[in-house]
Amino acid sequence: MKKLIIGAFICPILFTACQSSSGETSLSAATKTTSSLSVATAPETDTLKPADAATILAKKEVPVLCYHQIREWLPSDGKRAKDDIISPAKFKEHVKMLADSGYQSILPDQLYDYLLYGKALPEKPIMFTFDDTDLDQFTVAYPTLKQYGFKGVYFIMTVSIGKKGRIAYMNAAQIKELSDQGNVIASHTYDHKNFAKFNDEDWKTQIDEPTQKLEKITGKKVEYFAYPYGVYKSSLLPKLKEHGFKAAFILSTKRDENYPLYTIRRIIDPGNYTARNLLHSIKKSFK
Repeated sequence: MKKLIIGAFICPILFTACQSSSGETSLSAATKTTSSLSVATAPETDTLKPADAATILAKKEVPVLCYHQIREWLPSDGKRAKDDIISPAKFKEHVKMLADSGYQSILPDQLYDYLLYGKALPEKPIMFTFDDTDLDQFTVAYPTLKQYGFKGVYFIMTVSIGKKGRIAYMNAAQIKELSDQGNVIASHTYDHKNFAKFNDEDWKTQIDEPTQKLEKITGKKVEYFAYPYGVYKSSLLPKLKEHGFKAAFILSTKRDENYPLYTIRRIIDPGNYTARNLLHSIKKSFK
């Protein structure tokens, strides 16, 4: 797995930064349960009993999409890198298709309340997530989602904030604007270190300090996390709760049977997909 190298100036983030080496796996029988997403309106969550892991796993999964770079392919882009690169035109086409198909975007608090407390969601919910802080997520994704009344979740790698080079990254003012406009700012570590390789010091440098920096920028709590490369380690999952996270997101691998809130699945919208391909993938992946 490729590692990031940080020198006098930040090196470009690997195109496959957040892609897990594992392909999409078959869902468990519990995951395939066809229970409806829309349930009766529940009372306030503090009066409800939280669902256990088995109950959460049995709920119908909500489609969660993951994006990285939104730009044209370059001759230097490798074959695998193209999975994480989608052109602006295709991104806009895919978002329009989802809007035309009746999808409504949701944010992590809504998903959390649905999974843990059974609170209602829109009939066709979907979540848009963006990893790595790339500037094109602000210049292309943000206005495109806004055009269709959608909101997104931006998983920020704090080492890259404000950096410029072959790849440009969002600055603090842009991150704050996203937050002020109702999007969610969440954590993606300091410099994309593999979560499964965390040591004791990493909980400060990769988790707590990035959280504090993002909260200072936005003025809001940071309560959600996405694993670099989509990789997690089961024995470390309880510590995420200890460090203030309500839930965390992987990619398309299998959820942890004991900690489903900390292994919420996402799929990448690859740059070679048509809008029809994406819709088929959503329906196949989130049954």
